Amino acid sequence: MAVLPSLTSRVAMAGALVLTAACATRAEGSPLALEEPRATTLSTTTTSAPTTTTTAPPTTTTTVAPVDIHALRPPAPAGDPVGLAQQITEAERVLRDPAATEPAVAAAALAHQVAYRQLGTHPEWDAAVQAALPEDLRRVAELNAAARREFRAMHKVLPTNVPAWHIVPPAPADQLMAFYQEAEAAFGIPWRYLAAINLVETATGRIRGTSVAGAQGPMQFMPATWAAYGGGGDINDHRDAIMGAARYLAANNGAVDIAHALYRYNHSDRYVLGVRIYADLIAEHPRAFLAYYHWGVWYTTAQGDVYLPVGYQEMAPVPVGDYLARAG
Repeated sequence: MAVLPSLTSRVAMAGALVLTAACATRAEGSPLALEEPRATTLSTTTTSAPTTTTTAPPTTTTTVAPVDIHALRPPAPAGDPVGLAQQITEAERVLRDPAATEPAVAAAALAHQVAYRQLGTHPEWDAAVQAALPEDLRRVAELNAAARREFRAMHKVLPTNVPAWHIVPPAPADQLMAFYQEAEAAFGIPWRYLAAINLVETATGRIRGTSVAGAQGPMQFMPATWAAYGGGGDINDHRDAIMGAARYLAANNGAVDIAHALYRYNHSDRYVLGVRIYADLIAEHPRAFLAYYHWGVWYTTAQGDVYLPVGYQEMAPVPVGDYLARAG
């Protein structure tokens, strides 16, 4: 959350970190049209027997219902280190495959998120998970777990209510990418940092609502900070918010010292480290951004982590137990 020097830490929003989906049925290819049988005419004899003609059955078309990627749900995390390493490996392989379909990527991303959240809460599993992972994924897993631990450690008092938020689908990934890159060109802030902030603050814009400290919009600005750095734009507009974040980071020397600028954005060394880890991971692999883009919204409470799906909407905070009982 971009703040003025009188920052009030709002761990609830950044810690909701997003920061997931049940293995979904994949839509494979385009609808299949069955070959139309040709009409068959039997040959006639030299007698007066009538010609017999068969009538072709009507052409039938088989279609595959599209997958609603925003209706996917996260799978359960693996319950042991070896199983967790397998879950991470399977998800990462799909996410890194340029031929993977969007539903496959979305489902893998939800599993990817769940696995890294699980690893983040089990540091005692680190050695066993590392040993079971392919060598090329070991550093990736280590960094994702480290980021998760930084954000989790920002929670000092866990809430007993789920928040008054509305969870909506994010803007298209290519549109967000265009906004990040436009802001980089205008203000000199590498786009990966803007993407990481957007991820951490509101799950790339899925969260509509005000944080406990009063921050608003996809990049979580305090109103006074927005008045100074929003450029006259709409705090809830994706492009305006991303440009405002880049403007704020640039004003705090972010093009030269990004750590200092991120600390001004949120006065927490853990926040700075977590954002930088995600930004570095986004920079390392061309498809990493898509993985994080498809992460869902998890909310850490005193009763454990609660997944808030697209469509979640509460007008006022609700006790966690009441929400879980109602949600089934």
